Amino acid sequence: MTSGSPMAKSDAERVLHDLFLRGLDGDAVAYRAFLQKLSTHLRAFLARRLFGWPDEVEDLVQECLLAMHNQRHTYQSDQPLTAWVHAIARYKMIDLLRAKSGREALHEPLDDDLAVFAESATEASDARRDVAGLLDTLPDRHRLPIVHVKLEGLSVAETAKLTGMSESAVKVGIHRGLKALARKIKEST
Repeated sequence: MTSGSPMAKSDAERVLHDLFLRGLDGDAVAYRAFLQKLSTHLRAFLARRLFGWPDEVEDLVQECLLAMHNQRHTYQSDQPLTAWVHAIARYKMIDLLRAKSGREALHEPLDDDLAVFAESATEASDARRDVAGLLDTLPDRHRLPIVHVKLEGLSVAETAKLTGMSESAVKVGIHRGLKALARKIKEST
């Protein structure tokens, strides 16, 4: 857990352990509360280890919760719950890192001295200008979500808060805006 004092840490662990055992005995409300508290704990645990990979952290949290749910019968109630949880999380994290390293090994670095890269600076600025021009043809409800999520890298939730749109409207705006851009590009060729 993330609390500073040892007593608070053991209290939080006891609460988590108690909720889990009650959940194993059939208390659905306790089990749901356990999963919510555990997801917060796992998110912090994995985020410290996978800094800079927020999407992978979220995917891994869900994979861990599913694995723990499926393997809940293997937990020994006389053992610390966090040790069991961290062991599963570490195995899932190792699986992720192995998969990523395997994919990375398939990519060969490009040689920057190739002629194809000679005019990349001017081509990049031309491309930015072209994209900006295309985006300017879209209404704000389509343009702003694309700019914030796809170009600036904000999350859907952050974009919704920034623009005053709902998260659903942001997703729809991106989808419809990209379709409109594809149509415009197709029409211009």
